[in-house]
Amino acid sequence: MALALGAFTTLVSAAVTGRGAAVTVALEKNAFAADEGILARVTITNTTRGELRILRWFTPSDGVKENLFRVTVYGKEVEYLGPDYKRPEPTAKDYITLRPGESLDATVDLSGYYDFTDSGYYAVEYNADALNLFTNQPNMFAKPEALKSEAVEAWVEGREVRVGDGATADSVVGSTSFTGCSTSRQSSLNTARNNAYTYASNALGYLNAGTTGSRYTTWFGTYSSSRYSTVRSHFSSISNAMNNAAVNFNCTCTDSAYAYVYPTQPYKIYLCNAFWSAPSTGTDSKAGTLVHEMSHFNVVASTDDWAYGQTAAKSLARSNPSRAIDNADSHEYFAENTPALP
Repeated sequence: MALALGAFTTLVSAAVTGRGAAVTVALEKNAFAADEGILARVTITNTTRGELRILRWFTPSDGVKENLFRVTVYGKEVEYLGPDYKRPEPTAKDYITLRPGESLDATVDLSGYYDFTDSGYYAVEYNADALNLFTNQPNMFAKPEALKSEAVEAWVEGREVRVGDGATADSVVGSTSFTGCSTSRQSSLNTARNNAYTYASNALGYLNAGTTGSRYTTWFGTYSSSRYSTVRSHFSSISNAMNNAAVNFNCTCTDSAYAYVYPTQPYKIYLCNAFWSAPSTGTDSKAGTLVHEMSHFNVVASTDDWAYGQTAAKSLARSNPSRAIDNADSHEYFAENTPALP
């Protein structure tokens, strides 16, 4: 992923996480014209005396596939424009191993992932945290851990927003359209959307009834009226979008993930390899994946990915209910309700 570039002129001191990973960010220059990419080099170094395992998805080794940076202009955080994925629960093969003193280096063009519409001084820092960040076996009371750097500043001339591809649909069936999908996949997706609407409507019915059983607390943690109201609002929006939005399904992804979306581009959903082998309903199903992805859109629920998989999502609900109600997998598992909880 690293690009062969000249010297990066804007360096910052490293921030060291609790696991001993030192993170630095360097920008290519101190000022960027509107027609220039904003190249940032990230270096993650193992400062410990033992091996350090880091979940690849939260590093830029394969590009920016999560919201990995915090970018601000005059103190105001700008919008992340990149993709949000649904992935399988991580296994050992999803981790990068750094030996003592070893570093991972990657360079990315931030202009494709963050909103640099306004001219001004921008501060950029690495800011990735997740429950599975350093281990794929968190205990039930584990808390999210982080990879963070200090901030670095540069002047950026405003430019038009540039995000993902704008593929158009090659056929339309009602309010559902398809890009690069075979006839059999179109049929599968129509069924998945109907099942996802059933899931979302059932979840909304549970919440409208004011039920606070183990189904709610398992996935969203200790009850509070404000958090409960937020989750209810989320499922109202998810159910409405599943039923009424003009959704485009794109079948061109070959990634090992289930699916991804660009949160600022409703309602385009990109389906990846794991989606096609998933069951129609149940845990990590096709229908549940659509609930997960629909929740990511800013106009729906604007969820993030704080934890992947049922074990991590349960841990998140116990340790941080405020993040659980913002976690896409938590919404999916609440909707799938497999095994069924009251």
